[in-house]
Amino acid sequence: MVGREYDCLANPLGAVRSTFEKAVASGSDPASFDRRDWGVSDLFREFLFDNDGLRQVPILTHSTVKWIHPNSLVRFRGMIQDMLGNEMYVGVYKNEETWNTNKFTDVSQFPMGSSPDMRLWDRQLLFCVPVPGQNSWADSTSDGSIRTYATSENEDKRPREACSVSNEVEMQDLSNEMPDSPCAKKMREGESFSPDNMTEGADSGMSMVPDFDRNDFQCLVKIYDSPESDLKLNDVFEFIGVLTFDTDVKDDKNDNHQLENCFDHDELVNMPSSKVNTRLCVLKLFKIFHDTFWFDTLSICFQVPRLHCLVHRKLSLNDMMSSSPTLEPKPDLIKGLRESLLHHLTVVLGNDELAARFMLLHLLSKVHTRVESVAVGNLSLNLTNFDKSRISVFGNRIDDAVKNLLPFCQRIPLTVEYLNTASLAPVKDYQTNRLVPGVLQCAEGSHFTIDETELQSGTLNSKGVENAQLLKDLMEFQKVDYDFKYYKMKMDADVRLLVLSEGKSNILPADIVLRFLPSSSANPVGTVDEETLNAWRWYLATLRSLPHSIGTDMQKVVEDDMVASRQADRNLGTEDFSRWLTMGRLMASSFGETCLSHEHWQMVKEMERLRKDRLK
Repeated sequence: MVGREYDCLANPLGAVRSTFEKAVASGSDPASFDRRDWGVSDLFREFLFDNDGLRQVPILTHSTVKWIHPNSLVRFRGMIQDMLGNEMYVGVYKNEETWNTNKFTDVSQFPMGSSPDMRLWDRQLLFCVPVPGQNSWADSTSDGSIRTYATSENEDKRPREACSVSNEVEMQDLSNEMPDSPCAKKMREGESFSPDNMTEGADSGMSMVPDFDRNDFQCLVKIYDSPESDLKLNDVFEFIGVLTFDTDVKDDKNDNHQLENCFDHDELVNMPSSKVNTRLCVLKLFKIFHDTFWFDTLSICFQVPRLHCLVHRKLSLNDMMSSSPTLEPKPDLIKGLRESLLHHLTVVLGNDELAARFMLLHLLSKVHTRVESVAVGNLSLNLTNFDKSRISVFGNRIDDAVKNLLPFCQRIPLTVEYLNTASLAPVKDYQTNRLVPGVLQCAEGSHFTIDETELQSGTLNSKGVENAQLLKDLMEFQKVDYDFKYYKMKMDADVRLLVLSEGKSNILPADIVLRFLPSSSANPVGTVDEETLNAWRWYLATLRSLPHSIGTDMQKVVEDDMVASRQADRNLGTEDFSRWLTMGRLMASSFGETCLSHEHWQMVKEMERLRKDRLK
């Protein structure tokens, strides 16, 4: 087999160009490439997955962005926080007699001149962020897969500058550079642009890669040749593609003036090849074709890394484990993991075994389907009987346990002040055409622990009332209102909610209300080794997605028990019966079973009996 002509890792654009040139040479019409990748996707999938190249690809993070060379291959894991619509760009064009492509790039690699042989294509823009509440063990930055493709010993030790690019890739005419850019100045003066004179340039105002906060590291991902239905808001993805990041684009009056000057129709087919003018005209094209996308939005986007996606894949909870154990869900293994995890939760909860059993079902719950407004499968939990001393001990224990077991979790200190001031719902900002995130915009499978013990009497303002309703709707219906100013849209969620309160919460009506009765707070939880934690994480992530069914015989047993219970207590309703069925499903899943058994059903009934006894 003939090796690859270009290094897919250090020079992915070279591989893109090579496959493009081969496709054109074979007689394919470049104008027909709009929704085809002329073999690019297959080439990179072979390199990444068949030839074990994925582990060599550096992970783009707030710290590695300063060291990874632009135009090299990177991977970024994050949540789709906003979908910015489509962007128009010149996909292919003819330079003299040669066809070239701008796909997977921000700027033209060759002068485009005034050739009429241009084709406008479009690509999706996704604004991605680190997953809210992501715990350190589920963070891809712990992978340690960082390569910089340095060309010298000095380059290993210095951050890259925004203008530095791979010589193999950046082949545009230097005369078309920005006249006042640091790169152009160095070239005019006959100096080489090396890491050693980066510091000098920085001291004279050179644009350097800014410092990013770990939890606020944003990335603009550009998607090609993928149906929009494959990508949804709040989904967690791994994107693998070409990194570009230039911080020398300025949002000032001169840029806006150039943008206005681009609005002459004749100039649309005579796009300049200079970096800034090309971008401004692309912005102009986008403004014409998509009126809702404004220059302000892309000006912001130029201040964050951009990734031209070659391959993407949606991540499951199992994918968030950096060292996922290779386990087969055999009955004996599942039973052992269940017993050890249940014992751990019992110790965490002060030897309250009943609370531990409900906690296990709560951690396994997820929304499996929706019937009208009912989210089937979710099991929210309200542990009561928490005073200030108890919350200080067990509240922290519960937080630590959840953080060690679930990839995404957050704690909300519910107070009157918090409700009156917090931004819980995402809000559309039409000035920047951006969706401003709220606390409740989170990934599927997230967990919220709501501490209601600090809630005192007070007056809720209009925002406080709205926030209280948002939390209530999330708990009851697993939906969040997204505020688009002129209207609100309810978005589906799949979030587990645990409420810690002194008495039954009047704000958040949980599915399960259980009086917490620890027998001891002195017993230390102890340290759990990483191998055991990984096994528990695998157990929770794998079993919560098991299918479920109820056999004909068990259906009759369940129906008879519900009828008898209704006759004994007229206050029981459909919500109670639905909760029992959910608990039955979760109980079966906790044993790795996909079908409800008589034993599982009896365990559910006993748990409900003990719970009600405590409430008396």
